[in-house]
Amino acid sequence: MSRIGKKPITIPQGTEVKVQDGFVVVKGPKGELKKRFRGDHLDLKIEGNEVMVLTKNDSGDANTLWGTFASHIGNMVLGVNTPYEKKLIVEGVGFKVNLQGDKIVMSLGFSHEVEVNVPKTLSVSVEKNTITVSGIDKEEVGQFAAKIKAIKKPEPYKGKGIRYEGEVIRRKQGKKSA
Repeated sequence: MSRIGKKPITIPQGTEVKVQDGFVVVKGPKGELKKRFRGDHLDLKIEGNEVMVLTKNDSGDANTLWGTFASHIGNMVLGVNTPYEKKLIVEGVGFKVNLQGDKIVMSLGFSHEVEVNVPKTLSVSVEKNTITVSGIDKEEVGQFAAKIKAIKKPEPYKGKGIRYEGEVIRRKQGKKSA
């Protein structure tokens, strides 16, 4: 039994949730999100300003998807009202980040500059050496931030690299001179 699946998802004022052609569509003041709905094991019940995700049977697949899908719908409802945001900090001597049109251009100590195309559904801003990624889809924001971080992961000796804001890098002791 899923604890998350049992809880009703409240729909704020100005937000609309409906099921269309096998997709859950959530419209809000910031935009619209659409996600494929597995109707073979789950059922969606919309009453007033609440959404309930119910299981059709007690199969293992239904119980597996129940809480996951309830969480996805909750994230969609939150995202169309207040966009999700991830901040990345670029740390290192000579490391630079610039935004050129729809590309992020980074100088990270490689022999070449690294360019990353920004998806049209996300907005990215760069201030000094801080990259802010924001958008209405939580999965897309997290995936794009992870893609940027994977280019130059923080190393444990000096802490150089790209890390999330608030992330703590466990530092290692370097070589000792005899």
